Amino acid sequence: MALMITSECINCDVCEPECPNQAISMGEDYYVIDPARCTECVGHFGEPQCVQVCPVECIPVHPEHVESPAQLHHKYEQLQAEALAALRQRHETEDPGWNELQPAELAQAASGG
Repeated sequence: MALMITSECINCDVCEPECPNQAISMGEDYYVIDPARCTECVGHFGEPQCVQVCPVECIPVHPEHVESPAQLHHKYEQLQAEALAALRQRHETEDPGWNELQPAELAQAASGG
């Protein structure tokens, strides 16, 4: 179930940096959530971080994007694979040994560690 931000949003800016999938961005009048990137923090946290920090409780489940936990986890895996592929591509020319890293090292590098 992707989440959505309602018009009650006060543009307090606390939700956007909390999203591990970069699914939240400023819309025309208030913040919006990209349902293609929202996993409700499945794979990252036990609960949606944007919901946890929202001071006005304006982030419900998006009724048009209801997904099961398995679907959310699959989306999380796809997003992680895309991020890893982009990271590999970006570093390919900078470090010739980059592609020789082990999967655990790549995951650590992808997470910024």
